[in-house]
Amino acid sequence: MKKVFEYPSSDGKTSLHAEMYLPKGQPTAVLQITHGMVEHIGRYQPFAEWLCERGFAVVGHDHLGHGATGRREDWGYFCEDHPAATLVEDMHRLRLRTQQAFPGLPYYMLGHSMGSYLLRAYLTLHGEGLNGAVVMGTGFMAPSTAKAALAVIRVMTAVKGSRYRSKTIEGLVFGKEYQRYDLTGKDTKNSWLTRDEKIVAQYYSDPRTTFKFTLNGYRGLVEAVALSCDAHAAEKMPKKLPVLLISGAEDPVGGFGTGVRQTEFQMKHGGIEDLTLCLLKGQRHEVLNELGREDNYQYIYDWMLSRLPERGAETV
Repeated sequence: MKKVFEYPSSDGKTSLHAEMYLPKGQPTAVLQITHGMVEHIGRYQPFAEWLCERGFAVVGHDHLGHGATGRREDWGYFCEDHPAATLVEDMHRLRLRTQQAFPGLPYYMLGHSMGSYLLRAYLTLHGEGLNGAVVMGTGFMAPSTAKAALAVIRVMTAVKGSRYRSKTIEGLVFGKEYQRYDLTGKDTKNSWLTRDEKIVAQYYSDPRTTFKFTLNGYRGLVEAVALSCDAHAAEKMPKKLPVLLISGAEDPVGGFGTGVRQTEFQMKHGGIEDLTLCLLKGQRHEVLNELGREDNYQYIYDWMLSRLPERGAETV
């Protein structure tokens, strides 16, 4: 069963669109999904329904500037003050609301792409009480690079305004790692998203997944990357929190595995005790939309299932 609802953003003025998928009986656990850049929570419905068939409740929302949240002209724009921090707090508001509805149930969180960076930042602030975190389609950016990118965005914003849509910044974000792939949707066989041509065609025909980010949107994205890739970020996470890093081995966001391994290295050195790395051979950015995706569904489900607490056990 699907329920659609709204809840207030921490920006103080926007109602966030959210969706919840419920199994037929009492849920055994909850998964909260945080979607990526230039997409929306509705794209996760097949995975949510698959999990519902196995007893999970699944919940997620459309970020500020995405999907059914706000106005179409605001797509790609978050908020003027502290966009990344605002998005992180919106995640926390949804978690608190959901936990009130399902008190005591094991609770997992999954973040994909931009959502993976937001989740990593989230775990440094609110990681306690979770049974596991699935960090999907993530990568790594050196703090110095993120700092320089934010400086360029600030200068351009001062000149053009925060709602300006810059091809220059877009080109910097989608840089050399993406050059082996088509980024336009014209060559569906060679998309950076997935090898599933049907999914690629759907993506590039949907206005909700083809709009351009504003300078403010890129500021929020790079802020999230900077927070999550900081050398001390992992040290602020709960040490006993189980973390799954899962990405396609051919994903340019993760530097074809290099950035994911760097994230693993930082988390290991930050003291994370239960850390799993899964690089999926031949797969690209959207592992939930890849060919053979039900194998990926099953892997994530099994990972979460193996970390369900025994009756009476406490979460981290």
